[in-house]
Amino acid sequence: MASKTSTVIRQVKPILSVNQEDARRKVLTLYKTWIRQIPLLLQTYDIPKNKVDCKQKIREEFKRHAHVSDLRIIDKLIIRGQMELQEVANSWKTKGAVMYYWKETWEKKPTDFMSKFLKGQD
Repeated sequence: MASKTSTVIRQVKPILSVNQEDARRKVLTLYKTWIRQIPLLLQTYDIPKNKVDCKQKIREEFKRHAHVSDLRIIDKLIIRGQMELQEVANSWKTKGAVMYYWKETWEKKPTDFMSKFLKGQD
């Protein structure tokens, strides 16, 4: 006896965007808003970066999520980006929190005794 298998595809409603083009427009608007915020960011936080460094970091952060195609995830990323922008614009973030974006690597802490000993950790 052959069993019937049926495939169920569930259609979910997007959070903000109606379609891919709408999501793309919102992402570009958010990107442009971030770029316009750079002079105020540099003036408010007095970080040791220039305009070019900030533009490059913003571009890098947006390109990091360029592969995402699900509308709901894109909308969540847009919302998160808008919240971050609001925190920076209202000076709710500390200078350290803004500089955290430029942290290049995470130092892996040693786990075995000999590595800890040589590193000088407890």
